[in-house]
Amino acid sequence: MSRRFRYDAWHGGSDPLAPPVDLRAALDQIGRDVMEGASPRSALEEMLRTGTRDTAGLDELTRRLWQRRSELQRRHRLDGTLSEVRRLLDRALQQERLSLAADTGEDARFRELQLDALPPDVAGQVAELANYDWRSPDARETFEEIQQMLGTEFLEQRFQGMKQAMQHVTPEDVERVRQMLDDLSALLAAHARGDADVQQKFEQFMAQHGEFFPENPRNVDELVDALAARSAAAQRLLNSMSEQQRAELMSLSQQAFGDPRIAQALQRLDQQLQGLRPGEDWAGQARFRGDQPMGLAEATAAMAELGELDRLAEQLGQSYPGASLEDIDLEALERQLGPQAVVDAQRLSEIEQQLRQQGLLQRAPDGSLRLSPRAMRRLGETALRSVISQLRSRRGERDTDRAGAAGELTGTTRPWSYGDAEPWDAVRTVRNAVLRRAGEGPDSALLDISDLEVAETEQRSRAAVVLCVDTSWSMVQDGRWVPMKRTALALHHLVATRFRSDALQLVTFGRYASTVDVGELASLEGVWEQGTNLHHALLLAGRHLRRHPDAQPVVLVVTDGEPTAHLEPDGEAVFQYPPTPHTLGVTLSEVDALHRLGTTLSVFMLGEDPRLKAFVDIVARRGGGRVLSPTADGLGAAVVGDYLQTKRHR
Repeated sequence: MSRRFRYDAWHGGSDPLAPPVDLRAALDQIGRDVMEGASPRSALEEMLRTGTRDTAGLDELTRRLWQRRSELQRRHRLDGTLSEVRRLLDRALQQERLSLAADTGEDARFRELQLDALPPDVAGQVAELANYDWRSPDARETFEEIQQMLGTEFLEQRFQGMKQAMQHVTPEDVERVRQMLDDLSALLAAHARGDADVQQKFEQFMAQHGEFFPENPRNVDELVDALAARSAAAQRLLNSMSEQQRAELMSLSQQAFGDPRIAQALQRLDQQLQGLRPGEDWAGQARFRGDQPMGLAEATAAMAELGELDRLAEQLGQSYPGASLEDIDLEALERQLGPQAVVDAQRLSEIEQQLRQQGLLQRAPDGSLRLSPRAMRRLGETALRSVISQLRSRRGERDTDRAGAAGELTGTTRPWSYGDAEPWDAVRTVRNAVLRRAGEGPDSALLDISDLEVAETEQRSRAAVVLCVDTSWSMVQDGRWVPMKRTALALHHLVATRFRSDALQLVTFGRYASTVDVGELASLEGVWEQGTNLHHALLLAGRHLRRHPDAQPVVLVVTDGEPTAHLEPDGEAVFQYPPTPHTLGVTLSEVDALHRLGTTLSVFMLGEDPRLKAFVDIVARRGGGRVLSPTADGLGAAVVGDYLQTKRHR
């Protein structure tokens, strides 16, 4: 028999066939913020707030929640029950007056005087008419409709689904409800006292009155949670009304089913619930300014919905201590914003988890988050890809997978490690797999990553490279801060993955110069300080070059200003603007020292400062180097292109 399969829409959460989350895009976004000066933690939080290209962020979900909240408040008003009571009361009085007008007796005139003397407010009229002997059967029926409506509305406020269960109320039904309220009050009192047999009492209560609780709670705590949420919403509804409306409703509650004991039991229940769940929002209020009236039950449900919207907004805001995306109530989010919002929230949570689990974000010894070396490699790969695309478009160059400058085989092999681009040694790899399976058994994997060996290559030339980048405030002020960092990331990744025998050193220089690793440079914040100490940077560059005497020396300098500081013999930096001849002299002395080492010196001049241009021209003449003047966006392509050109010349 052939099998038949039926396909339908997936309703179980995120699409199981959807592509995995794009960690690269999220990491690029985080890395961009980090390079602009944000901490990794704040960059992660910013990414979660703004989302990614395919996933709505927490800010967008919150905006949609507030929009829904505003629509709800603009559409409705709270006086629906009062308006309906007024309408029914007017009809009952009109029916009664018509019946009395047809009667010529004195009793009829007396009753008309009674009706004329009724209080002006609706609640007072209903209270007065509770004991009135109606002449008109229709009027009596209408008035009883008021009492029944009030009873069902007040009960529906506290008990979900009560309105449907109380469509046709008999005196026996009212007595059953009153008995349920008394038993419920006794159960809550036992729970508050901590009685040992409270679960047994709960089970007995549910066996007798379970029809009033469609939520089907499993214990007293679940029962209290459900009742307290609706009771608190009912209290917030009262808080949102005017004093006159509140007074009228409290008075009308005594007429619920024509039995004041119902209102008294409900008031007692509210007090008990408030004592058991003081953390609920009992003091909140909301302003409704629409034109569609809501009854008490509907208004209470609207208040509960507003409370749910507020809680979701707080969860999405993640501004409270210990906040986590796991706190988001996905069921409530789907009720309010639909299934796609749940998918977006889950994907954001998955992105955060994957960033941590895959080691892209790690915790430093001081407890702060930082980008891991693996994350820095990914950022460098992205930066290098962008640079290579610019080089292709400019000179028709293309990417290559060759390792090193020449990639000549040495005849030796080594285990494969992340980032290796050398060819596999097939014989050694298969041999390792066979030996491993002989020890582990035939059920082990045919090929494991530990089996891989690559062929060693030898480069024709090796270089000691120093990238000196200006970190003075003008780099931040003129928008060159992030391009400078991306350039360093791209060059570092190129050397680390394609030219591993080259020794790269990163040097930053402002008032002072210092050597940094790529992670420190990426997270470096711009600081306002005066001084462009190229002298100190070249001193550190020369120290690195002398540590590698067998390598071709290469120095790349990125700056947007002439030297305005130098280092004294005692280690103190001296700043002066305009620069003194002594500052320029000691800086050029270091250029001469590098030239004597055979250094290839390239200066990347950012901006159009004529004093800087005059200085770098002198550097080029005395150091035998080159001067390039790229734009900020073209800086990475210029630096990497110059480095590759130097490699080809060697």
